[in-house]
Amino acid sequence: MIDDQGRVIDHSAQDHSTSEGQSYGLFFSLVANDRNRFDRILHWTEINLAQGDLSQHLPVWLWGRGPDGQWKALDRNSAADSDLWIAYSLIEAGRLWHEPRYSRLGLSLAAQVARQETAQVPGLGTTLLPGIYGFHPDEQTWVLNPSYLPPFVLARLSTAAPSGPWGAVLDSLGPMLAQGSGAGYAMDWVVAGQGIHPSATPAQRAAGDAGAMPIGGFEAIRVYLWLGIADPETRGVKAALGHIPAMADYIAIHGAPPQLVDAQGKVVNQYAPAGFFAAAAPYLRAVGREAEAKAQLGSAGHDARCGNGSLWKEWGLLRSESCPLRYGMGGGAFSSGSERDAAGEMEVNIAVFLVIGEPVNTRKNRQKTVKRR
Repeated sequence: MIDDQGRVIDHSAQDHSTSEGQSYGLFFSLVANDRNRFDRILHWTEINLAQGDLSQHLPVWLWGRGPDGQWKALDRNSAADSDLWIAYSLIEAGRLWHEPRYSRLGLSLAAQVARQETAQVPGLGTTLLPGIYGFHPDEQTWVLNPSYLPPFVLARLSTAAPSGPWGAVLDSLGPMLAQGSGAGYAMDWVVAGQGIHPSATPAQRAAGDAGAMPIGGFEAIRVYLWLGIADPETRGVKAALGHIPAMADYIAIHGAPPQLVDAQGKVVNQYAPAGFFAAAAPYLRAVGREAEAKAQLGSAGHDARCGNGSLWKEWGLLRSESCPLRYGMGGGAFSSGSERDAAGEMEVNIAVFLVIGEPVNTRKNRQKTVKRR
């Protein structure tokens, strides 16, 4: 929920707030043309996560009640994906609402990301680090997350700030997926430096967990969503889609996306939450699987998932909460030239929020991942 101050609150996680939640709140406020809410979310974010000035400080990623009972920043690390989304939303808000102040702030934040959250990585060139700390554990190792690189965000930043590294960062997604995908599935985490390979989570690596296996799941599902809703003419998008065909092939056979797969392409957990269906639909459409795409979000697929389908009976999910409410969002309001942004001509429903909001009823199925140090 979003309170009156503009704080996005996760009641399932000790009422914590994150920069990720704030960033998506800003984006959807912009999509809804709700400038009042946008300003409240922006103000809360700047005051509480960015030391009062987003033009000078990257937001901390986690805020909540500390052991001393005080509400404060709980982890000073950043989250680069959230920082990019905030910068993107500010730049687009400046354009759509004709408010230069937003654009200036967005460009300042993007410049900070470029300085503090990008790196030159062998085999990739300039790419995005997931945060300031903890993702370059030694001179030859970088731990990266492909879902942190939405092509349309990077394409927009490359036009808004052409002297920045954004075109190069966008280009790094291709080899990251080509070499870091597991048997044609996108992975949650990738390690680069001495080759590019699927990786366990940063927390598992830091703990020396030799048995931890790379997984494609709640992080990687966003890779399919971002590529699916990107303009197919955006640089590198078609090639990137070609690196992760296994998801489409699996859905063609089984009718539904898996929740977790390992780096060998073995399905570890087949029971995907509703948000995965929503994320898979534009991806399937982008790779020419129109029938499968319609089955994910169309009326036949919707009816099957809301009480008549054998899959959902088998999974024991025949509750009203399992039925995504349709929420149309389109009209190309964010379109700019040949670029189609996340809100332009995009079929969305409430279930997409489950992808980025991590629904309570799927947390028990999720392999625990600590994203930040």
